[in-house]
Formats: sequence, C-alpha cells, structure tokens
Amino acid sequence: MPLTYNRISAQSVERLAALSDGIFAVAMTLLVLDLRVPSKEAVHGERDLWLGLCAMMPQLIAWLMSFLTLGIFWAGQQAQLNRIERSDRHFAWIHLAFLSAVSVLPFSTRLLAEFIAMRTALLVYWANLLALGVVLYVSWKYATRAGLLRADLPEGAGKAIERRIVGAQALYAVGAALCVFNPYASIGFIVLVQLNFAIAPPIPGLSKI
Repeated sequence: MPLTYNRISAQSVERLAALSDGIFAVAMTLLVLDLRVPSKEAVHGERDLWLGLCAMMPQLIAWLMSFLTLGIFWAGQQAQLNRIERSDRHFAWIHLAFLSAVSVLPFSTRLLAEFIAMRTALLVYWANLLALGVVLYVSWKYATRAGLLRADLPEGAGKAIERRIVGAQALYAVGAALCVFNPYASIGFIVLVQLNFAIAPPIPGLSKI
C-alpha cells in the first residue's frame, strides 16, 4: 500500500510549539495595544489625569483577566506538548483550532472592556474561555487514543491534566453563572480563579496548567 500524504504531514511537535508561542505572543501584545491612555485634550491637571486613569479600570481589569488567561492556557498547552512524542495531521489541526480561540481573545477582551456591565459581553468572553478549555481537553484525549504520548510519561500525569482542565472549566462556568446576579461579582470570581491557577503549587512531575 503506498504511503499517503496525511500519514507524513504535520508530525513535528517542535514546529507546532513554535507556532503556538508566536500566536500567544501576538495575542498578549494585542491586549496591551487596546489600553488607551487618557485623552490629552481632557487632561488639564493632576485631578483630570487621575479621573482619566480611574475611567480606564474596565480596560485594566479586562487586560488582567486575559493576560492571566493566556498565561494559564499557554502553560497548559506546553504541559501537553512536552509529553507528546510525535504529532500527526489530526493532532495538529486540533491545536490549530485551539490557537484560533487564542487569536479571538483580544476581541472578546475588548468587547468586555467596552461593555463590562453587560451580561452578553461577559458571556461572550466566557464562551471564549470554554472553547479554549474544550479544545485543549479534546487534544489530550486524542493524543492518548492515537498513541502520541511519550513512553516515559509519569504515572497519573494524564489524569492530572484532565482534572486540571475540567476543574478550571467548571469554576469558569460558576463564574459565568454569577453574572445572573451581578456582572462584577462574576468578573471578580473569574479573576480569583485565574490567580489561583497562576500561582497554585505545581503538580509533581507536571508543569503548571
């Protein structure tokens, strides 16, 4: 039987990791570019500048949330890629889908910053988080079934990765549900969840997710 193209394409984990790093870097940079300094015409003294900076709080909160989000999911993806022996065409396209959700985050962040008190903006942001988590989970399950994992994978590592993804998504869902009562409570809860995952002690044998 002749060797097909699909069996030899997209096998480099290193190239996939390099592409991911570049897209994450661009997305993080775009978040910063959305921070607008107060208009010079509206600032006539220290008080005006302080008021202008206070008016930027929705932008700063949205930036903090999204920077933490990108950092958490970058670490989560690296935790997977570091334990993958080889890639294949399907695995590569799953991660391209993941990266498409990464590239959308600056948009959902800007939407949330502009309409921070509106539930619809918050739900769009949460849907972006959900897409990131679901695709990352699917990629790990596929890699496990397809036999792409390294032979020296620590015992229990796979289950630990799955628990971290599912646990994070469950907490994000709780945070999103809080918007029914108060959008600001919802945002505060999501930020606390992100801070927890960003600074929590690492699981032995795994990178932080």
